[in-house]
Amino acid sequence: MYILCSDLEGVFVPEIWINVAKHTGIDGLKLTTRDINDYDVLMKGRLDILRQHNLTIHVIQQVIANIKPLPGAVEFITWLRKRMELIVVSDTYMEFANPIMEKLGRPTLFCNSLTIDHLGNITDYNLRQPDGKRKVAEALLNLNFKVIAVGDSYNDINMLRKANTGILFRPPQNVVNDNPDLPVAGSYDELKKIISSKLEAETIA
Repeated sequence: MYILCSDLEGVFVPEIWINVAKHTGIDGLKLTTRDINDYDVLMKGRLDILRQHNLTIHVIQQVIANIKPLPGAVEFITWLRKRMELIVVSDTYMEFANPIMEKLGRPTLFCNSLTIDHLGNITDYNLRQPDGKRKVAEALLNLNFKVIAVGDSYNDINMLRKANTGILFRPPQNVVNDNPDLPVAGSYDELKKIISSKLEAETIA
């Protein structure tokens, strides 16, 4: 039995931080895991910027409320859930994710959390566990599931490589260049074809 583990931002919805950057005009918030492969460096930089500009969780949540799924994302999820279970495995935060998951039809979500003070300032981030994406895939494999993993950024690579099948979805060229052996899907239709071929091969076997 297959389970698909997928990243959230860049696969089903636009990048949250890029939308916050556009809303606030702060270019430093445009950096994502597509650009920086050290997540701790990335998040500490983001928190520093939020402090410098007095940006609270409320501002970010206002931006998130207006984020819509990528065109075709909801239809793809509907197609997928007729064939296998879906777990969204993301480095986003529970305090960000609720309205987004509602728009996607409430798939299961594994993500992280934030520390927020009484004024709404984000003071720290809390990983559910280090290298959490890889460990989700590893745990499912240990439960005798077969895992297909989908992601677009550096922070997805360990999950993709631990899975039975790892697929890059609309990745930037630098991620492709650093991982030339991983299959790449440039659209939901291409992603469906790769997944369908795995399921067909399983049926034949």
